Amino acid sequence: MGLRINDTIPDLEVETDQGRIKLHEWIGDDWAILFSHPKDFTPVCTTEFGAVAQLADEWKKRGTKVIGVSVDGVSDHKKWKGDIEKVAGTDAGFPIIADEDLKVSKAFDMLPAEAYLPDGRTPADSATVRSVFIIGPDKKLKLSMTYPMTVGRNFAEVLRALDGLQTSVNEGVATPANWQLGQDVIIPTSVSDEDAKARFGSFETVLPYLRTAKLPS
Repeated sequence: MGLRINDTIPDLEVETDQGRIKLHEWIGDDWAILFSHPKDFTPVCTTEFGAVAQLADEWKKRGTKVIGVSVDGVSDHKKWKGDIEKVAGTDAGFPIIADEDLKVSKAFDMLPAEAYLPDGRTPADSATVRSVFIIGPDKKLKLSMTYPMTVGRNFAEVLRALDGLQTSVNEGVATPANWQLGQDVIIPTSVSDEDAKARFGSFETVLPYLRTAKLPS
C-alpha cells in the first residue's frame, strides 16, 4: 500500500551529504518538502535543485525545510552540489539523502518493493523517483506530485501549493483554482452564513455551495 494524503510518513533514519538524520526529528515543528531525483549529474534535476536553492528565503519565510533525495551516494552528492550552485548562482544549503539502498524510494512508493539498481544503471532504471512531497509539522503527507524525467518541475507552483496548504490549515478555509496569497478564499460548506459573516464581515455567495471572502487582516 502506498503513502496517501494524511498518512504519517515513515520515520526513516537516512544518510545525507550533511550527516545522518531521522526524518521526524529533522522536520521538528516545521513544514517540510522532500523532492526526489533518479540520479545525480542529470540535466533536468540539476536545474530543479538550483531552483530550490534560489528559493531559500521563501522556504525560510514559510517555516519550511527542504530535503532532496537521489539514489546515488554521499560523495556524488557533494560533487554534484558544485554543479547545482553553479547553475543556481547561490549556495545549496539543504541536505540530499543518499538513497543507495532505495529505502526512501520504496517507503514513499516511488519504486516497487522488488526494485534494485543494476550495474551500469541509467536514470531510466529509477525514473519514477521524480516526486515532490509536502509534509506538515504533524509528520503527515499533505500533498504529492510526480513528474516524468523530461519535464522540469515548477517550484513556483510548489510554493503556491505550500501557501494554500498553510492557509487552509491555519485559517480553516479552502482555496480556489489558481489562488495566490492575498486573494479571496473559499468558506467551507460546514460554516453557516451567520458564522461566516461574524468571521469575515462580508462574503460573496457565487453558488449555494460556493462562498468566497477575504481573510481578515
